[in-house]
Amino acid sequence: MGSDRKIRVVVGGVFDIIHAGHVHFLKMAKELGDELIVIVAHDETVKKRKGRPPINPAEDRAEVLKAIRYVDDVVIGKPGEISLDLIKRLKPDVIALGPDQDFDCEDLKRKLKSIGLNVEVIRLPYLYKKDRAKTSKIIERITEIFCD
Repeated sequence: MGSDRKIRVVVGGVFDIIHAGHVHFLKMAKELGDELIVIVAHDETVKKRKGRPPINPAEDRAEVLKAIRYVDDVVIGKPGEISLDLIKRLKPDVIALGPDQDFDCEDLKRKLKSIGLNVEVIRLPYLYKKDRAKTSKIIERITEIFCD
């Protein structure tokens, strides 16, 4: 008899202007398990990490993510750095990192192990045209087209 236990995958990110790169990332993350939960970065976290506020507030970013078929649930992260408490509550089997997220996989595994979680941490590769599938590049193109 097989187990009915679902494999839970968790990803996190800003997801400010959803683009094809995000969709490819979410699809690949979903393929790692049965259930995909997205932690969308809190507005304060975006300001701190990117040096600017997000274009869209966290509630709007979460709503857009919920509409993507690969996503089973979305939670808004707490202000500040990655919340180990939130991850502990979500009980992931796998955490999938994006190719441009600046977390060290082994360091994250150690931190998770220190709070009693044995989680597989995987860095996913770029699956789409990285010169186009980056929010910063989209903002640059919008600025070039509409602000000249």
